[in-house]
Amino acid sequence: MSPLLHPAPNGPSRAPLALYVHWPFCVSKCPYCDFNSHVRAAVDQHRWRAALLADLAHEAGRTTGPLSSIFFGGGTPSLMPPATVAALIEAAEQAWGFAPGIEITLEANPSSVEAARFADLAAAGVNRVSLGLQALDDAALAHLGRAHGVAEGLAALDTAQAAFGRVSFDLIYARPGQSAAAWEAELTRALSFGTEHLSLYQLTIEPGTRFATEAAAGRLTLPGEDDAAGLFELTRGVTAAAGLPAYEVSNHARPGAESRHNLTYWRYGDYAGIGPGAHGRRGGLATLRHKKPENWLAAIDRRGDGLESETALSPRERMHEALVMGLRLDAGIDLARVAALGGVAVDEAIDTGAARLLTAEGLIDQHGTHLRATGAGMLVLNAVIAALAR
Repeated sequence: MSPLLHPAPNGPSRAPLALYVHWPFCVSKCPYCDFNSHVRAAVDQHRWRAALLADLAHEAGRTTGPLSSIFFGGGTPSLMPPATVAALIEAAEQAWGFAPGIEITLEANPSSVEAARFADLAAAGVNRVSLGLQALDDAALAHLGRAHGVAEGLAALDTAQAAFGRVSFDLIYARPGQSAAAWEAELTRALSFGTEHLSLYQLTIEPGTRFATEAAAGRLTLPGEDDAAGLFELTRGVTAAAGLPAYEVSNHARPGAESRHNLTYWRYGDYAGIGPGAHGRRGGLATLRHKKPENWLAAIDRRGDGLESETALSPRERMHEALVMGLRLDAGIDLARVAALGGVAVDEAIDTGAARLLTAEGLIDQHGTHLRATGAGMLVLNAVIAALAR
């Protein structure tokens, strides 16, 4: 097991501090996307840089470093001017300090225009990029509303691998009409590119998206539950055989190459979130920024931060969140830590009767205070969590 996958120490104060920066703008809205992304004819880059720096300063006044990771998400952060990225990284280092080997990730679309910025983004301090390739099939990319084709996407991947020390990319599977053989061939090709990390997501219909409208009208049909489960198991088998086993429901990596930033989320560590719609968890508080870009900017202008709400979480809420997040990891959770968050005894952290039943059904493994979902349990993880949660 990679050292990164050992349970974190008890208590959120010992967890690494991470910073999430949300850039909300995209060139176009993908039909499957329910993220906080917006299309605008123009963006006042000077104003946005100043606003993000102000939001960062607000969070820096309420947390202590050093930072273990920074993640630029979106939206499409590769549309950010590299100078803005550099300014935020510099401000973050001045405010918190950096832990040795800090991971600084930026999500990017694999277009030739954005790939041309990769060298400047690397010079700004980004050392890991996550590319939204999404498919290695031109017809599938067109259906997913992506602006790039396979050739352009792979050219961007080559550019990314030359510019950054660490590279990941996303693929979407369980697409309409996709057979197991076709997905296996596509995944095998993806693994041949030599990246250290893959994020592999099953296509889901999210409320409010264009795909939701098409599905409701009968124009879009996804694989059934049994077929989707088969694709999930196939994905885990192929990636494990290639040396990139699953370490989370949808994420696969060479040992030691896991996303340190996302591990902070899943281990229920503290993180600051800035930018429109960004969530944060710090010191037992849940923070949420205004979602609409214009509302977030207006809040910055009024008082210097983009907060919409800052809510104290009860011990039970923190315990539940830690359970929900931690069981996504193949390594599972330390029930002693979860119980400590809730201020309860270990045997009160979960429904022990449900745990015995789930163990008998082969859906979870429990050894002492360590609990994890099995491969079969990962297929029905939401139901497993619902049964265990008190």
